[in-house]
Amino acid sequence: MAPNYVMIVALITFICFSLSFGDDAMLPTSHNNLIAKPNCNESCRNISIPFPFGMTPECILRDQFLVTCNHSLNPPQPFLGNSSIEITSISLAGQLNVLKLISRDCYRDGIRTNRTNLMISLPSLLTVNNTVNSFIAVGCDTYAIVQGRYTKFGAKIEYPSFITGCMSRCYSIDEDDTCSGVGCCKTSLPKGAWNVTITLRSYYNYNYTVMKNDLSCSYAFMVDQANFNFSKSYLSSLQNTKKLPLVLDWAVGEDKCKIAKTNSTAYACKSNTSYCHDDSNGYRCSCMQGYDGNPYLIDGCQDINECVDPQPDYRCVKNAICTNTDGNYTCTCHPDFSGDGYTECNRDNPQRKIQNIFLIIGITAGVALMVIIVFGWSYTAFQRRKMSMMKKRFFQENGGLVLLQRLKVEEGSSNTNTVKIFTADELEKATNGFDKDRVVGQGGFGTVYKGYLKDNCIVAIKKSKVIDRNQIEQFINEVLVLSQINHRNVVKLLGCCLETEVPLLVYEFISNGTLSEHLHDKLKASTLSLDIRLKVAAETAGVLSYLHSAAYPPIIHRDIKSVNILLDKNYTAKVSDFGASRLVPADQTELSTLVQGTLGYLDPEYLQTSQLTEKSDVYSFGVVLVELLTGRKALCFQRPEEERSLAQYFISSVEKGHLFDILDDNIVCDEGNVGQLKNAAVLAQRCLNVKGDDRPIMKEVAAELEAGSRLKHSWAQIDQHSEEIESLLHDTQPLGFGYEYSNKVSKLIV
Repeated sequence: MAPNYVMIVALITFICFSLSFGDDAMLPTSHNNLIAKPNCNESCRNISIPFPFGMTPECILRDQFLVTCNHSLNPPQPFLGNSSIEITSISLAGQLNVLKLISRDCYRDGIRTNRTNLMISLPSLLTVNNTVNSFIAVGCDTYAIVQGRYTKFGAKIEYPSFITGCMSRCYSIDEDDTCSGVGCCKTSLPKGAWNVTITLRSYYNYNYTVMKNDLSCSYAFMVDQANFNFSKSYLSSLQNTKKLPLVLDWAVGEDKCKIAKTNSTAYACKSNTSYCHDDSNGYRCSCMQGYDGNPYLIDGCQDINECVDPQPDYRCVKNAICTNTDGNYTCTCHPDFSGDGYTECNRDNPQRKIQNIFLIIGITAGVALMVIIVFGWSYTAFQRRKMSMMKKRFFQENGGLVLLQRLKVEEGSSNTNTVKIFTADELEKATNGFDKDRVVGQGGFGTVYKGYLKDNCIVAIKKSKVIDRNQIEQFINEVLVLSQINHRNVVKLLGCCLETEVPLLVYEFISNGTLSEHLHDKLKASTLSLDIRLKVAAETAGVLSYLHSAAYPPIIHRDIKSVNILLDKNYTAKVSDFGASRLVPADQTELSTLVQGTLGYLDPEYLQTSQLTEKSDVYSFGVVLVELLTGRKALCFQRPEEERSLAQYFISSVEKGHLFDILDDNIVCDEGNVGQLKNAAVLAQRCLNVKGDDRPIMKEVAAELEAGSRLKHSWAQIDQHSEEIESLLHDTQPLGFGYEYSNKVSKLIV
């Protein structure tokens, strides 16, 4: 705050001092900006070739930016590398204007006389601009196809990745000059296209068109829309046109700015007054505001002298003095005028009176500055004390004192995995002030941030949305119990922070995302084999079995779903998010609670009775198991009504003998998986029973899945309920892809 007033006093002093001078103004002269590297040609003919482009290997930044100046032509013409792409201009704003040949298909009396199908293949860092260019076909009996490859996630795809086109007919030659399908058609190009092939064909070899000429042709090309307005005359005049303008985009590097800056040698923004910005194809460099030139050269961005070379937004009013500064300029009124110099300069009282006024203003500003500094120090100290008191209040309200007492008891036990209490400042620094760029997940109970502790340990920090102050004792119990869970498939709770309005929980960080992301992304799902899916199911079931049977007191998770199952780099399952979990007192088997959970995974019996039991987790796990088998979402309102609930649709499909019709194609392609799929389907059906008493306990589920995951042959050969499985899933086709359920199958009602 204080430095701003120091600047004001300095400015007042400068203005008062300048009044003692006459009307002379210092106007520095401008200087030429650098274009190319030293000792390198800057142009071919009258076309500038700025660095990173150049005409010799030592004059370019990368091989992709080589320009060949063909002096055998009259006049000489620049081309991109050794290609036939003729350059008309190069912009440091990231665009390359070129000329490209036209694809044509000509007929005389129904017989083809000439066909030219064109292809353009650009080097890396160059793509076809999809906003100013369009794909256009001209002709009366024409269909044209454009196909090729484009960049995805910053990388070039090497197989055909897009195909489009349009058709043009001439029903009447009196149509307007619009490119709307009569004589001319157009379509857009995909973003990031770098390889394009144009194919041109005729439907009837021009035998049935209204344009009866000795020679009839179709044309197809990519063109800058600003330089092409269709006219009926083009149906014949394009015969004499060889090339049309096209706009290409270029980037200086394939990485984004954040990554590129880490390599100081390869980083292309060399000028001290330049900055980097991301582009769809990588990154580019630009000069900062107030500077102009070439940001890719050392000292290439030079100060703009706005006083000599006014910019469009430059405006010093009449009777003002312009003073150029580094990257900017100032406007001040002449001594006999008052005003700010930017909006007005009005003739005022004599110079001496003006100086006295400024002197009074300077003294007043100095006194005010001292008052503000003293007030600022006092206010800062008050805010620090207030913040400290607020942290103490939150710590007490969130059960900090109770937790400290419980931790003292834990110190005497043999278990060393006690929870750590973090300070608010520690987690503030770890998340860079809870920067939104650090958010890695959001759910119904809070937001998860990625954090870096002082020891470079990467953690996940969960910030709850709300907390019930009446349940602080239960929250403390849950924190202590979860901190003692030492299970390889549970996300480890490292500690908590109670100095904020809502408590913060600190967990180990799992880097490979959620099971939901892997199941519902086509590319990731293709890598999830049946063995991996059943392994994830077995590990998740093992965690629930541990929570229900081995933990004391037992824990009901209450929100088991694919979003809350994380995967590490080895596809090991890590169960997370115990925000809705409940501890089961030793003398109870069920809890009366407000219904809480996620639609699609919610136990229907719990939904109706509000009685939470361990079997509620069994039902939710059954939905996850079906999700693993089918690759479908648990609840999707975009599907038909009978398919919206995955659990209901799964039971219905099995009853109709259509089990293998709804399984994920990625796991049914191998006949050796049939036995495993049968047993997994039966297990899922048992978990999805409407009545909780009819469902297995998680210990049984975990045992079956663990046994199945250890065996490579069909589960049906070793399952202790083989007779029941055969009666529930009976083959009706040779390969077992259709099944009929017997009356033993329970009907699922959600």
